[in-house]
Amino acid sequence: MLMVIASWKSMGSNEGRQTNRETRVFGEEGRLDLIFAVYRHHRSAIHWVFGFLFLLVSTFLFVDIAGIAFERIGFTRIEFTGILFLTLVGSFFNVPVKRVVTSRPVVEVSEVRIFWLTYRIPQIVQRQQITVIAVNIGGAFIPVAVSAYLLASHLAIIPLALIGVVVCSLVIHLVARPVEGVGIVTPLFVPPLVAALVSILLFPASPVGAGITAYVSGTLGALIGADLSNLAEIQKLGAPVASIGGAGTFDGIFLTGLIAVLLVTLL
Repeated sequence: MLMVIASWKSMGSNEGRQTNRETRVFGEEGRLDLIFAVYRHHRSAIHWVFGFLFLLVSTFLFVDIAGIAFERIGFTRIEFTGILFLTLVGSFFNVPVKRVVTSRPVVEVSEVRIFWLTYRIPQIVQRQQITVIAVNIGGAFIPVAVSAYLLASHLAIIPLALIGVVVCSLVIHLVARPVEGVGIVTPLFVPPLVAALVSILLFPASPVGAGITAYVSGTLGALIGADLSNLAEIQKLGAPVASIGGAGTFDGIFLTGLIAVLLVTLL
């Protein structure tokens, strides 16, 4: 049987000081078996400044490249900026459409005292849970509106674009997983990659058609395959609000459209 004794030693000044943790392990006979030191490094302000600058530059670079990609499918830079802004702001707003009452098993613990002893007895009871089904503005309404605008502006590509939506919906439904407390979770790069490959196969000689199909099939495919097809599973997660296009799938729908168009542009 081993006993571990830990002692702390402070080195340096109070500000930005480095802490030395010395751990000693003794055997059964009391002799010292092992001594090792663990040093804690305290991040200085310069690390946070460089991290913030890196995040800022990466964001501006991604938005600039995405703006160039959206220009190739018919949007101006101002229109893309407006769509991006409305999508991000709209992600904070949900429109309730339905209330669902479900029951779920909950473990409750009751205490029973007998003389001076206390026994804790767990039991499973059914509790009613009210779940509000809502539609997220930024994650559902705006992507659908943009997709409808693109299809209405290019009527000739609608049949093939619908095929792309069906294929992406099926693939995303297969990889989507409900996670309690989070929502419906999908792998980050699978939906946009599938949308880009399908759009290129459907429109090998039309970059504009491939880009529009990539956005439409990526966003609508993520919305249908992740949220709408798993609506029954969302109700079982026990969350007070189940947002279609929000929570765990907003980043999937939002990034799927952007990354799919970028991949088509690069390929």
